[in-house]
Amino acid sequence: MKKSQLVFFLLPTLCFYVSLGASSPIDPDDSEDFISCLQSKTNNATSISKLIFTPLNSSFESIWEARVNNLRFIKPSTPRPSVIVTPIDDTQIQASLFCTKKHGYEIRIRSGGHDFEGVSSSAVVPFVMLDLVNMKSIDVDVGNKTAWVQAGALLGEVYYSISQKTNTLYFPAGVCPNVGVGGYMGGGGYGNLVRKYGTAADNVLDVLFMDVNGNILDRKSMGEDLFWALRGGGASSFGIVLAWKLGLVPVPEIVTVFVVNITLEENGTDIFYKYQYVAPRMDPNLLIRVRMSSEFIGNTTKKTVRMLFEGLYLGKIDTLLTLLDKDFPELKLKQENCEEMSMVQSSIVLAIQGFTSSTPTEALLNQSAILRRQSNAKVKLDYVRTPIPKSGLRKIWRKMFENDRSELLIMYTFGGKMEEYSETAIPYPHRAGVLYQLYKGVSFVDQTSDTTPTSLKRIKWLRRFDKFLKPYVSKNPREAYVNYIDLDLGVGSETYKEASVWGERYWKRENFKKLIRIKAKVDPENFFRHPQSIPVFN
Repeated sequence: MKKSQLVFFLLPTLCFYVSLGASSPIDPDDSEDFISCLQSKTNNATSISKLIFTPLNSSFESIWEARVNNLRFIKPSTPRPSVIVTPIDDTQIQASLFCTKKHGYEIRIRSGGHDFEGVSSSAVVPFVMLDLVNMKSIDVDVGNKTAWVQAGALLGEVYYSISQKTNTLYFPAGVCPNVGVGGYMGGGGYGNLVRKYGTAADNVLDVLFMDVNGNILDRKSMGEDLFWALRGGGASSFGIVLAWKLGLVPVPEIVTVFVVNITLEENGTDIFYKYQYVAPRMDPNLLIRVRMSSEFIGNTTKKTVRMLFEGLYLGKIDTLLTLLDKDFPELKLKQENCEEMSMVQSSIVLAIQGFTSSTPTEALLNQSAILRRQSNAKVKLDYVRTPIPKSGLRKIWRKMFENDRSELLIMYTFGGKMEEYSETAIPYPHRAGVLYQLYKGVSFVDQTSDTTPTSLKRIKWLRRFDKFLKPYVSKNPREAYVNYIDLDLGVGSETYKEASVWGERYWKRENFKKLIRIKAKVDPENFFRHPQSIPVFN
């Protein structure tokens, strides 16, 4: 493959989370009382004092900003925490939980970069941000094909740690190396191995979890209902995940990555139309995603849509070429579009702009390599269960042309292993019958804020586009993904009717009702809450 063909654009809108609201009042005396409480509850008061930050600390703002991965929300109007705590062990988390409740704060739990509406780093009430950035231990056991991973570890760190022990085992997690394990697994988690091995949560074997009373539980002591809920039901609604036990899966030593670049003028409509039929039904060892955006044709004012068909095949080039020549010849995949590499190298190439198979794997540990300045967007997500007809595709292209080229659409193929799971196996229900996941977003990377006239126009276009897509996506309910949380869906939770507007879209009715029953048992006072957390009813 030519070097230029290996420069995959960064998936900025897949690699961060975001926030909203107005600033909440902060009383310095209250935060001092909280700090005193923490110091009294820990063995080493000096140590804990170095792990606590309030707005009185000169480093507070920079520490908070470093944890807000969507630059859209780093602005004066975004509510900051009253206190940031960065614990280094479970006893400090227990103390933080106790003192948060004692002093009447809410709590937000942050593990990485997976929070599209900033519910882990912002709130309109005084709150403590429990930042698990120091809880990053990873213990890979090749013999038993497992790994214990603390909730603050990032996916890139997990991939790197596994690759240092073996090149024939991996974990089927997400595309973006800077996503935190805690929230990612708690929402289900899809990635490049989803067609072969299902979601990340499908491959979780055990969990260490702290409940609202500070008790540390594992799968056996918590029971199967709560273990079920934590794997895809939004774990932060129930308590604090401390660590996940992951089941590692076999992968070949050599895999193949490819990209085919097509525009509408190169028969793009017909090729994508065929993609909808064949890609979800092909060999589960193959995953193809498609990224789309509009652009001008040369120096003209006429627009087209550029499509990047990007794929990962768990095998070598010659077998892949034979497979696609048989099932999807319209793509016209050639050997020069492909490159063989290790699984860990594919995680680098398919995620980070400008990185190639020769990039050292240590890049997965360097999160500054992920360009945060591009993480500045508004995002929505759908699932497609029926192929969109060519007439509908042409209407979509015309709608894209109405925007200013700031949009990005990503189609992520499902099928394969996902067809084998029941909708109720775990809370994540988007299984059999889903052809592909449809991500759409607009970027504000060239704007000073998300409130400029241009930014507001882009948000308005995205919401109109979302409404326009209604006939072409899943129905009853129109499905959504909790890890791509969207507060536009609603935040009401006083009654089931209110909460079902968004809850049934994330989990469907049977799973949502079960999550509500489990929540009522493990957190009856609804201490762990945010605008779209699992509700508790009287």
